[in-house]
Amino acid sequence: MPPACEQLQGPVIPTCVYLHSNTAIMMEIEDTPSATSDIICQAIINSDELGLNKQLSSQVFTLWMTSPLLELQLKPTHKPYDIRQNWRNLIAHYSHASYSRQQRDEPRIMFQRNIFFPQHLEEKIKDQKILELLYEEARHNILEGRYPCEVAHYIMLGGIQARVELGPYNPQVHSTHYFREEQSKYLPVHVRKSSTWTWLPISSKNSAEVRLLEQFKRIPNSATNRKLMKKYLEFCWSLPFYGSAYFEGQIEQPVRGLTSLITYQDLPVLVAINAKGVYIIDDTQCSLLLGLRFEELSWEYARPSKEEDSNCLPCLFIQFMVVENGARVSKILQVFSKQASLMDTLITGFVHQIKAKTNDETDKAYEQQMNTDNETHSSLNVGINHHAPTLPSLTNKLSKLTLATFDEDGHCIGQMGSWSFSY
Repeated sequence: MPPACEQLQGPVIPTCVYLHSNTAIMMEIEDTPSATSDIICQAIINSDELGLNKQLSSQVFTLWMTSPLLELQLKPTHKPYDIRQNWRNLIAHYSHASYSRQQRDEPRIMFQRNIFFPQHLEEKIKDQKILELLYEEARHNILEGRYPCEVAHYIMLGGIQARVELGPYNPQVHSTHYFREEQSKYLPVHVRKSSTWTWLPISSKNSAEVRLLEQFKRIPNSATNRKLMKKYLEFCWSLPFYGSAYFEGQIEQPVRGLTSLITYQDLPVLVAINAKGVYIIDDTQCSLLLGLRFEELSWEYARPSKEEDSNCLPCLFIQFMVVENGARVSKILQVFSKQASLMDTLITGFVHQIKAKTNDETDKAYEQQMNTDNETHSSLNVGINHHAPTLPSLTNKLSKLTLATFDEDGHCIGQMGSWSFSY
């Protein structure tokens, strides 16, 4: 028997951590069940294979546990083994999928971008290894349709990706037929040519594969992968929802006519949340329905009125101001989701960060200009039951949303779908 002063080590369980580069790191960590996310993360960062800048990488990246049904960024003290063992309970609580689908769900440990790492600092990064990992994650989100943009932009990004992966244009290899067969590697599904027609030997001049080939050919031979990846990232950085965490949800669709009423179904959406705001994305059409900065919204989380009823879902109410017929009115969108509490927690965290930063800046300005404190003071009026002070700056598709409308006195002056108020 071992001496009483020695503690028995827990089992070493092979652990696989995935990167968005379609590679995986197999690890053997002592006492795996007790290993925290921070310990595993540091082991990855210290590995010679990746060759990462240790100090910077520990700020930019962290561990996530993800599957098609649920995505969670792990806290440094979380134990991935425990979360994996409890995964069935987590998806039963947070996922909309059927029981049989839940039973087939297999999560992965992912090494990816920390949602709390400031984007303005990311844009200053020069380290090529880190930029490559960020590029690969951005590429994943583009191909999954999580970053809605114009078709021309998808073509441009697909051309850059093809150049990075294929090298310079070779007319003997890189034909229209080649890109027609391989377009799934470079374009999201809603942009690609319908698989129903892929057997046709011809392509129209405006087809995705022809435009992708032209974009690919246009990139000069002198372009380096470093510059191309940076160009790709610079475009993604310009998107308001870059670096978001994603949650499943559903919203009511406006009823238009009797046929619409009979065939009525909720619209599945992705709710993207980052340090800037909240974005509602049509998961089918890959289009942005609503985008609001935190300064432009108020929100409230609501539990289901009948918690024992599985069809009665928690929801997140999102309120924002618009000008309608010359008058300022507030609109409220209701997002139904088992993951609404996770959204609420993340929004609360980001808003607290913004308030703290605003207060710090205010204190500095106050110290510099004591006599003009009323001019320099600014506080973010965001939070539960607070009216947003500014109008939305993004182009939103309100006609596709079921909204309740209130005047500036709080009276309901318009309601759609299942909205019902007493006032």
